[in-house]
Amino acid sequence: MSVEIKENNILIVDDEKGIRVATQLLLEDEGYNVISADCGEKGIEIGASKEFDIAIIDLKMPDVEGIEVLSNIKSNFPNTICFITTAFASYDTAIEATRKGAFGYIPKPFTPEELIYNIEQGLKQRNLLLEAERLRKEKEEKLLEIANEKSRLSTIIKTINDGVLVINLNGQLSYFNYAALRYLNISDFKIGDKILDKMPEQIINLYQKITSAEKFLIKTFTTQIDILPNNELCIEAALTPIANPDGSLAGVVIILSNITQFKKIELIKSQFVSMVAHELKTPLSAVQGFLNIILDDSLKLNEEKKKEYLQRSLIRLKSLCDLVNDLLDISRMEIKSKQREIVDVIINDVIDSTVNFLEIELKKKKISVDKNIQESLPPIKADYNEISRIFINLLSNAIKYNKDEGAIYITSHQENNFIIIKIRDTGIGIKPEEKEKLFNEFYRAKNEKTRNISGTGLGLSIVKKIVESYFGKIEVDSVYGYGTTITIKLPIN
Repeated sequence: MSVEIKENNILIVDDEKGIRVATQLLLEDEGYNVISADCGEKGIEIGASKEFDIAIIDLKMPDVEGIEVLSNIKSNFPNTICFITTAFASYDTAIEATRKGAFGYIPKPFTPEELIYNIEQGLKQRNLLLEAERLRKEKEEKLLEIANEKSRLSTIIKTINDGVLVINLNGQLSYFNYAALRYLNISDFKIGDKILDKMPEQIINLYQKITSAEKFLIKTFTTQIDILPNNELCIEAALTPIANPDGSLAGVVIILSNITQFKKIELIKSQFVSMVAHELKTPLSAVQGFLNIILDDSLKLNEEKKKEYLQRSLIRLKSLCDLVNDLLDISRMEIKSKQREIVDVIINDVIDSTVNFLEIELKKKKISVDKNIQESLPPIKADYNEISRIFINLLSNAIKYNKDEGAIYITSHQENNFIIIKIRDTGIGIKPEEKEKLFNEFYRAKNEKTRNISGTGLGLSIVKKIVESYFGKIEVDSVYGYGTTITIKLPIN
C-alpha cells in the first residue's frame, strides 16, 4: 500500500529524543515531509532558513525556551502555523505563546490521533492564511470586486476558531459565525433575530454600557463567562463599538474566545499551591509543638520523655524532607531539567535489587515475596535510577498497605514489544471511588486502615510520570479489603 504524499513540510523542535523521533516517524508515516531539531538554537536556525507549513515546538528546552523559538520563526515566516507542546502549561505561558503567534497547545503526553487532528486543523488554518495572503496580493494587483472580497472575508471569519457576533443598535444580529453558536451553547439563531435576551448577563451589561454612552470611544471591553458549570466551558467576550462613516455608533462587534483550558490550568495551579502549603504546615506545626514542650521548664520532663519527643520530631522532619524531595523531582520532570543517563536496564535485576533493599521492612511485617519472572527478558533503554524509583515506590506501598504475614506476588514477561510487570499484594485494597484519584498529586486514601500509615501522597504520581515519560502505561486493579494489583507496561524500544 503506497503512502499518500501530502507535500506539507513540518518542523519538530524538541530536546527529548523519544518524543521527537516518535513524532517524526508518525508524521512521516502519514505522508508529511518532516525535519527535526534537538534543541532550541538549532530549531531557530532551521526555522529561519526556510518556510515550514507547521512547527511543533517544545515549551521547555535547556538552551533556548520554546517561546523564543516561536517568536523567531513567526518573525521570519508569519504564516507558519506553530504549536507549543508541554506537560506543564500555565495560564501565563499560554497567553504569552498566543501573543507571540502560537496557533494552539498540544498537551503532553499526546496520542497519535490528537497529534494528527491538531496538524490537520493547523493546515486548514495555514491554507486560510495563504489564501488570505494571495487575495491581498491579488487585490493590490487587480483591484478585486468588493462583492467577491466580502464573500471571501465571510468565509474566513466563519472558519476561524474564535466566535464572532455583530449586533446593531436595535439588538438585532447582523452577522455571526458558527464558533459563536458553539461557545454560547445556543442551538440556532439567524440574521435579524433579537439576540440580546439569549446572551449571558455579562455581555448584555457591556453592550448596554457601550450603546447608552453619550459619546463612545473605540475601546474594547472584556469579560469572562462560565457557560457550562465545573469549568466545562469558559469563554472570554471582547466587545468593541463599530462606527458609521459619519462617526456615529453603528453597533457592537463581539469576539468570543475559548479559555476553558486556561481556566482549568489556573484552578490546578491554585489547588496545587494550597495542597503544598497544607502538607508543609502539618509536620512543621508538629515539630514546633514538640520543641515548645521540651523547652517549657514548667513541665519538668524527664530525659526519656524529651528523647521521645525529639525522635518524633525527627520522624516529622524526615517526612518533610521526603515531601520536598518528591516535589523537586516532580518539578524537574515537568520542566525536563532532570538529566538522564540512558543505559540498557534489565528489569529482573532491578526487581531483585529492590526486594533485597526492602528486606528489613519485609521481615518486620513477615511478608513473603513470590516472584514468577520470565528469564532472559530483553533490556529496555532507560535511566536506571528512574526505573529503580518505580519499583521502590510500588514495593514500599505493597509493604506499607499490606497485612502482617501477608504476601507480595511479582510477575514479569514479554508481550510483543513490551515488558509487562505485575505487583500484587494481599493488603487493604482501594475503594472504587478512590481508584480514579490514586495517581493525583498529594492524594492518599483516608480510612480507618490507613490512618497510621505515613507518606507524602506523591509517590504514585512520580511513578506514573516516569512510566509515561518512556511511553509506557500503568494500570490499577483493586478489591477493597483483599489487595491491589499494579500493572506496568514498558516498551522495549
